Amino acid sequence: MNTPGIEELARKLADSVPPGMRALQADMERNFRALLEAGIARMNLVTREEFDVQQRVLERTREKVTALEAAIAELEAKLPPG
Repeated sequence: MNTPGIEELARKLADSVPPGMRALQADMERNFRALLEAGIARMNLVTREEFDVQQRVLERTREKVTALEAAIAELEAKLPPG
């Protein structure tokens, strides 16, 4: 996982280090990035692509349920009163 958001956040964290420790900035930036990536990985988040795929599956499922509900209503309307 190497997103621009993580890169930017790691850079900002490294930039916030006191001036006397600036020599360690690149190393700290790598460490911050690794910590951020590990933290996000532990959250067990899905990627945007996985989310979009599941959203399309859900939309198709909803369409099928709506069609089935309409078919059931049509069949029920044909039943004799009872």
